[in-house]
Amino acid sequence: MSNAGFVIAPPPQPALAVAGTSDRFPVRRIWCVGRNYLEHVREMGNDERQPPFFFAKHPDMVAADGATIPYPPLTKDLHHEVELIVALNSGGLNIPVDKALDHVWGYAVGVDLTRRDLQIASRKKEQPWEIGKSFDASAPCGALRPASEIGHPATGRIWLSVNGTERQAGDLSEMIWNVPEIIAKLSAQVELAAGDIIMTGTPAGVAALSPGDTIACGVDRIGTLNVTIGQPA
Repeated sequence: MSNAGFVIAPPPQPALAVAGTSDRFPVRRIWCVGRNYLEHVREMGNDERQPPFFFAKHPDMVAADGATIPYPPLTKDLHHEVELIVALNSGGLNIPVDKALDHVWGYAVGVDLTRRDLQIASRKKEQPWEIGKSFDASAPCGALRPASEIGHPATGRIWLSVNGTERQAGDLSEMIWNVPEIIAKLSAQVELAAGDIIMTGTPAGVAALSPGDTIACGVDRIGTLNVTIGQPA
């Protein structure tokens, strides 16, 4: 990218790998769905009658498959949350549910890393969750698989293990809101566009991580992701 017209060099474009190619998918925004698997709602002690809601991470917080992620500052309770990732090739406002999948480019597996102690403290103070959810490398994402190849999976096992021991396991069919509903609801809140990715919520089994832990996770038909938690930066 040319620096012409900018007073500082433009930052690099965050991007995700595309499975089986050297192509990259540019990331515009990262949207996350909270409380979208019933058993996770219950394990966190939240009201299961409340609908899921949305929060955001910054695009440059993505981390690639195989990355070593430094244990983040300010926390003593870093948690993993495995999620289905949806990548959009177009968008708009107020997208109808029956047209939502037309805007999906592909899918991947990701992890919403969470500073749980900071998130809970913010929630108790009725403050935004950003300090608990948005930090460097807090959105590890695997390679995308195009919907043109795999379709739009509505069922399939989603899982995560730490150091070879399975901690999270569920099925995409257990989502409270499915992908078309998520896109429709989010597009009523903000105009979606090509390059947006959506993390669609996590099944039960979230737990703490320590430096040196290795995470392996995956979604059937879509792919896997492996990252390591390193020492504090």
